[in-house]
Amino acid sequence: MDRIDKLLKQWKEERPDLDASSMAILGRLMILDRLALRAVEKLLSQHNITIQEFDVLAIIRRCGPPFRQPVGVLCEYSLLSSGAMTNRIDRLEKKGLVNREPNPEDRRGVLVALSSSGRVLIDKLVAERLKEAHERVSVLLPEEQENLNSLLTLFLQRLEKSETF
Repeated sequence: MDRIDKLLKQWKEERPDLDASSMAILGRLMILDRLALRAVEKLLSQHNITIQEFDVLAIIRRCGPPFRQPVGVLCEYSLLSSGAMTNRIDRLEKKGLVNREPNPEDRRGVLVALSSSGRVLIDKLVAERLKEAHERVSVLLPEEQENLNSLLTLFLQRLEKSETF
């Protein structure tokens, strides 16, 4: 019996008129999210970088050469407003991890480019992050990992389709 089973048992005893069974899935997902987030934050804090800053660097890096993107693309990938993205870019620029460059395709626009130190850092962090992620999911057998991934993919696709979240 895990903490979610205990939670469900308590609700059943206290409010038998309510069906709390959906919390079996959502509660466990929330706990897993917190555990994963804590591990990532611990890893990144060793490099004086936040998960939000990591996300921006990772977007630019995974889009490939020349390792620069318009602010709008960064906002789109991260689901952030331009104001929130500007704050992140400002922090990364102060740390010397990105540079702002004029966008040759849009005179009013700016491209955000990885600096050489930003590229070195994100390459190191992505490798460490993926290693940590592999260690976390290795508690499941490969077939279990595939099954869980398939179910989570289906769950997410259906929720996105219904726009209920």
